[in-house]
Amino acid sequence: MRSGSPPEFFIDRSLGRHIVPDALRAAGATAHTMADIYGERMGQGLSDEEWLRDAGRQGWVVLMKDAKVRHRPAQRWAIETYAVRAFVVTNANLTGAAQAERLVSNLNRIARFAEHPGPYICGVYSDSVRLLWPTP
Repeated sequence: MRSGSPPEFFIDRSLGRHIVPDALRAAGATAHTMADIYGERMGQGLSDEEWLRDAGRQGWVVLMKDAKVRHRPAQRWAIETYAVRAFVVTNANLTGAAQAERLVSNLNRIARFAEHPGPYICGVYSDSVRLLWPTP
């Protein structure tokens, strides 16, 4: 990512293919889904480590809803190794529309934080973005 340019987002399959990506695109963001990049079938079978590697190499900001990713050694290794900038919707029980609203309402906060190089995982809350890992 060039300094000053808006980030491109990679949306984990956990956030779906339509509601969240469509809302981000309507807000002016560039958003890639698993199906966009890998195709529906391949994307469903891809390991987290593989797509985290690819997102990190592309410089895409990762959006997901699995806050426990920071406690999983293989995924955290991929985040560290490929300097992934990950943002997690902290309430996994939200509807797709509520997840989209949370991400869109925090889009400027996410973009500002994403100016910092990874690796890190941030939580996206209703009115803020906070570093979850590495522990502040």
